[in-house]
Amino acid sequence: MLPIDPSLSIADFDYDLPEDLIAQAPPATRTDSRLLLMQHNGQLQDLNFSALPDLLQPNDLLIFNDTKVIKARLYGQKDSGGRVEALIERILEPTRALAHVRASKSPRPGTTLIFDDAVACTVIARHDDLFELQFDTDILPVLDKHGNLPLPPYIKHSADQQDETRYQTVYARHPGAVAAPTAGLHFDAALLQRLQDKGIQTAWVTLHVGAGTFQPVRVEKISEHIMHAEWYTVSENTVAAIAATRERGGRVIAVGTTSVRALESAAQQGGTLGELRCPVAHSADTQLFITPGYTFRVIDGLITNFHLPQSTLLMLVSALTGRERMREAYRHAIEARYRFFSYGDAMFIAPG
Repeated sequence: MLPIDPSLSIADFDYDLPEDLIAQAPPATRTDSRLLLMQHNGQLQDLNFSALPDLLQPNDLLIFNDTKVIKARLYGQKDSGGRVEALIERILEPTRALAHVRASKSPRPGTTLIFDDAVACTVIARHDDLFELQFDTDILPVLDKHGNLPLPPYIKHSADQQDETRYQTVYARHPGAVAAPTAGLHFDAALLQRLQDKGIQTAWVTLHVGAGTFQPVRVEKISEHIMHAEWYTVSENTVAAIAATRERGGRVIAVGTTSVRALESAAQQGGTLGELRCPVAHSADTQLFITPGYTFRVIDGLITNFHLPQSTLLMLVSALTGRERMREAYRHAIEARYRFFSYGDAMFIAPG
């Protein structure tokens, strides 16, 4: 684990957000979102997200997280008759998963859970806040048929057909996330084509976003926080794309904090490229906790949404911008009535 400044407290990452700025639905089209540009000198500019290609240079590299959100929430009952709700956190094997389980009484190992009066699983064990479940059939088809999309807790409506399309990136391809990599929600096929036409390169990582991304930090001192684990993979092709970008003088720009975590986690595995460490192809769990004082090894810039107060995602952004510039940007966004969180607007932290 990397050292964290012991002086950092939760209050350093707090801010007041009017509730009506929490976006409850996506804009009419993906690129209708607003974009707050933060230049390397801290200067801020209000734009539309469709302006992004004009802010990038030929030979820049955008790195996207291609995870796919699964319909991870299941409703049912215990074999004793009590109601139960399960949120699949991670699929371990085709028929085995870790899940958050809510019930009037926590189910014990050996308990049978029945979902939608059709699908059964057995509680094998409990691991801290998660329950290990063994299903009697493959899990992904079960979720496709019986599951519900797990919208974030600050979105107050139940998931509908629009959410099943819009709470998913257009390039999602590897099922496993229980929350969307939301910076990618602003991209559509036409915008991706514009980027390609301009000579802007793209590459992919996969990080399956877990429910822990919404959990508040519950300790006063940031250095005492235990980061949740998420599975990621960085491929040989992506490593080669980063190396080629460095060689031609391009810039590496992550789309979303989850892409940052994957890339920087892989960079911890070693390898050098000029003055920067280069990630190596790697697949593993990561508990990388990025806070102010962290030295970024891979990325030069970041496209990201606006994040919850006191969240680990806000701490990551603060590590890239500096705390004061982060506060200034969020003050501006609130005053200019940007839309916040998953369905909200975006910020581009431009490279120097």
